[in-house]
Order: sequence, then C-alpha cells, then structure tokens
Amino acid sequence: MRIALGIEYDGTPFCGWQIQDNGRSVQGALEAALSSVADHPLRVTCAGRTDAGVHAVGQVVHFDTVSDRPDRAWTIGVNSCLPADVAVRWVSRVADDFHARFSAVARTYRYVILNDRLRSPLLARRAWWYHRPLDTDVMQAAADMLLGEHDFSAFRAAECQAHSPVRTVLSSKVSRDGSLVLIEVTANAFLHHMVRNILGTLVHIGRGDAEPAWMAEVIAGRDRRGAGMTAPAHGLYFVSVDYRPAFEFPDPRRQPIPGGTDTRPSTLD
Repeated sequence: MRIALGIEYDGTPFCGWQIQDNGRSVQGALEAALSSVADHPLRVTCAGRTDAGVHAVGQVVHFDTVSDRPDRAWTIGVNSCLPADVAVRWVSRVADDFHARFSAVARTYRYVILNDRLRSPLLARRAWWYHRPLDTDVMQAAADMLLGEHDFSAFRAAECQAHSPVRTVLSSKVSRDGSLVLIEVTANAFLHHMVRNILGTLVHIGRGDAEPAWMAEVIAGRDRRGAGMTAPAHGLYFVSVDYRPAFEFPDPRRQPIPGGTDTRPSTLD
C-alpha cells in the first residue's frame, strides 16, 4: 500500500532533507522512525528537497509498505520515534499512482525577514535579521515581474541539477506584519536556491539600491552574477504543496509560522 504524510520540521540542526554522509538529515530521521513502526526498512519520496537550515510546515512524502497499521501508528507512533525537531502532521492512504513529487502541480515557499534595528534572539533561527529599512511597495513591484513562465537562470545555483531553468511563477507576494517582512512565492517547481536568490535581489531593491525594473533586467540577463546575494537559509519555509483535487490533503498554511502573529511596532523609525 502507498501512504502519504504531511511533515513539519525545524531545519536548523539538519544538513538538509536528503540523506548525506556529513550529518543528520530529515529524510534519515523520518525513514528510521517509519521503518521502526513498519518493522521493515523503507524509503520515502518527498515533494521538494530542502537545504540545510531550511524549515518546513507542509512537506509531503509518500512511501510503500506491506505493513497494515492504523493511522494512529503512522502519526502518533512515528512521532514517538522522531526527534523533537521533526513531526508527522497528517496521514492519508493514497492510490498507487500518487507521487509526492511528480503529482504536485505547485509548491509554495515563504521567506521571513525581521526588518528591525534590533535583533531578536527568539527569531535568530527563524528569520533573517535585516536592520536597514525595506520598502515593501517597491519590493512588490519587483516581485510582480517574476510572474509567468521565465528562464530563471539568474536565480539558479551553480550546483543545480535541474534539466531546464524554465519555471512558471504563479504568485509572488510581499507584505509587512509589524517588524516582519514576508515574501511568499508559488511556482510549478523551483530551481536550487531559486527563492533565496530572488530574496537577495528583492532586498537589494527594497533598500533602495536599484529600481523595481532591475528585476526584469536580471531575469532577462540569465546570469547569476547579475542578481542579488543568496539570502540565508534560516528565513525560508517550505509552506505547502498543491495537488490535483483528487488528492485532498489538510492545508498546512493553518499551522503557526512566523509572519502570522507578529504585531510589534518596528524600531526602524
């Protein structure tokens, strides 16, 4: 049988999603816990791999098993075997043709910036502290230029293994919630470091070092050297995955993440 799970994790202590030789991985922790409950070795496939330090509230995985366990075992049972920084949020029995990655039609990432003169210890691993004022209106104007199908080579990491740099951005929103600046991007798929490289470019514009139109020039240039810096990993969240209506999963955007409750006034003024 094939089973899908919704996974939430704090990416801080991990070397990334994928199993590697140089440290703890989310995949490794999850597979160990699932194998313990299933009583046989198994492998999971995720909707989108995340880098070291990147968090997730809506990662989706699937796995195949011959062990018929109640849903409670795949949630509470697996969680009891997982470290505190990873948790199963929901379980769904799916058809054999469901694939966490290839059945996905869109993915959403959120980036959180603490835009304040003063740093916050509580958000040190949850948001990028950026002390210079950022103009979210001009950032939104630049973000609008990301919409549609483009060659996103300018935001592609050198080690990216994707066959094509062409992606379709469906939504790109910039907003402010108190001292937090939130950037949420939805696309059919993403290149390696694509969101973090876009963020570096948006911040360059938001602090007044370039006009919003520069974003269009960067995209057209298709040269990573012509774009902004790569934003730190710890401000990035894998928020959700969209599938065809036939697969109805819980909406992870209902889960609390930075950006929904911060009402502190900014100290930038």
